Amino acid sequence: MTASSASTATTAATPARTILLTGFEPFNGAAINPSWEAARALDGWSGPGFTVVARQLPCVFGAANDALRTAVATVRPDIVIAVGQAGGRSEISLERVAINVDDASIRDNAGAQPVDVPIVPDGPAAYFSTLPVKAIVRALRLRGFPAGVSQTAGTFVCNHAFYGLMHHTAGQALKAGFIHVPFLPEQAADRPERPPSMALRDIVDALRIAVEVAVVTEDDALDAGGATH
Repeated sequence: MTASSASTATTAATPARTILLTGFEPFNGAAINPSWEAARALDGWSGPGFTVVARQLPCVFGAANDALRTAVATVRPDIVIAVGQAGGRSEISLERVAINVDDASIRDNAGAQPVDVPIVPDGPAAYFSTLPVKAIVRALRLRGFPAGVSQTAGTFVCNHAFYGLMHHTAGQALKAGFIHVPFLPEQAADRPERPPSMALRDIVDALRIAVEVAVVTEDDALDAGGATH
């Protein structure tokens, strides 16, 4: 599967947009994290009117948000797409909402395991993604990728970074959000339950499409994306 180019041409007078794409380091004893492998594969990639800059985040509560704030300050992006691993999921998940709680079932890479701790004391209960999540899902499905809108980013470091990103960029003139990706096949092969997986080349192509759609889409698609459970 390959991504198609965005249909809207950029004129010489239109300033190029910078897309910050982040992925996480491996965690929980793993040797690889598909979110970073895919993000770094797109570092320096450019298309009509945009350029991608990739940065790695530590899988550590607190430090992940520090690194994300530093990246936003130095890269000065127009769009931020944070990417994380969601082992067990079978599709590209466009996260809709980040919630203000850390509640870790495992330890992060620094050994911390916060339980029922607010990410930002006195912060809002939740933030919604400002990416065109449904338009991205529609574009991915049209190109044959399994994709959907997710109503939960969990309560580990992915949600921590997603909430921190939205809190830090609230009120700024940029789009931001979070995408979860499945295990890579080699990760799934090492697990007795044989969870779903997706080839790295397909994850990379899916992120290309997400970037292209985010660049050209101002109003999100009005598609059903809710859940019955």
